[in-house]
Amino acid sequence: MNTVEDRLAALEAQVAALSERLAAAPPPPPAPEGTFWALDGLKQRLPTDGSGAVLYTGTVRVAGQHYDWQYGRTVDDLLAADWTELPSTLSALAHPVRLRLLREILGGRQSTSELAEIEELGTTGQLHHHLRQITAAGWLRSAGRGRYAVPAERVVPLLAILTAAGR
Repeated sequence: MNTVEDRLAALEAQVAALSERLAAAPPPPPAPEGTFWALDGLKQRLPTDGSGAVLYTGTVRVAGQHYDWQYGRTVDDLLAADWTELPSTLSALAHPVRLRLLREILGGRQSTSELAEIEELGTTGQLHHHLRQITAAGWLRSAGRGRYAVPAERVVPLLAILTAAGR
């Protein structure tokens, strides 16, 4: 039976281990000066007579990979663009299994055999169907021999869409 002293010693060891981990962790990045530092920078680059712009940017580290991405367009360009191609790209994300596949692949499970081990993803046929759908929409690419990867230029946009959808 554990005595109070044994339990206290175990708690002290856990606190010491946590303190060591915190001391070894890199310091957090400095807080931006203003709440809207990215927006302020965008505004400085825009002509005053325009209708504005949209910018998304990110620095991401997932499964040992690092991605930096920034993309922006003016509102005039966005509204003048042909939106007829967008539904297929967006609808590829509109299924829980496909979103789970993207999350698993970003997390490092990149082979069909690794993905097939996840029961919630359905049968092998269903798995391949979903992989084809999100590959055709450009959210995945074949990395050879039954392996898949989210293209580097799609990682931050995907996470930006998920951020906007969760808001």
